[in-house]
Amino acid sequence: MDYLQNEFMERAVSLSKSRMESNEGGPFGAVVVRDGKIIGEGWNMVTSANDPTAHAEVTAIRRSCAAIGNFSLAGCEIYTSCEPCPMCLAAIYWARLDKIYYGNTRQQAAEIGFDDNFLYEEIPKPLEQRDIPMVRLLPEKAMEVFKLWMMKPDKKPY
Repeated sequence: MDYLQNEFMERAVSLSKSRMESNEGGPFGAVVVRDGKIIGEGWNMVTSANDPTAHAEVTAIRRSCAAIGNFSLAGCEIYTSCEPCPMCLAAIYWARLDKIYYGNTRQQAAEIGFDDNFLYEEIPKPLEQRDIPMVRLLPEKAMEVFKLWMMKPDKKPY
């Protein structure tokens, strides 16, 4: 399996290089693999799509889910050219991927101007101490929808 793992990582790195060179975004690529086959590829498209969430891992997850027609990627692995940022890491967990393989570290990404450390430090802070203020509004109205969800007989849990 080591040979295949290296091949998948090489593809993620190749995507990071080719898509960066074509000015589609930053130097990041990712592939999602199931049963020894790539089911979805992604690369950073933040600047080309004007989408701050279009990181390589997120685009690979979106394409993989579309390819298999399911929101769950349980039974799959992701190969990414760099250690995932907090957003991508959360997306990986939400997608239920089984394993993460990565190339560069987040410290190496910081050395070239992609410093996610601020986000890693921000997340555990109490809400009132975060950089972006959070204000709770209309909790009763919002809770009404949650109650409806709990009673919805045809909901699809995730």
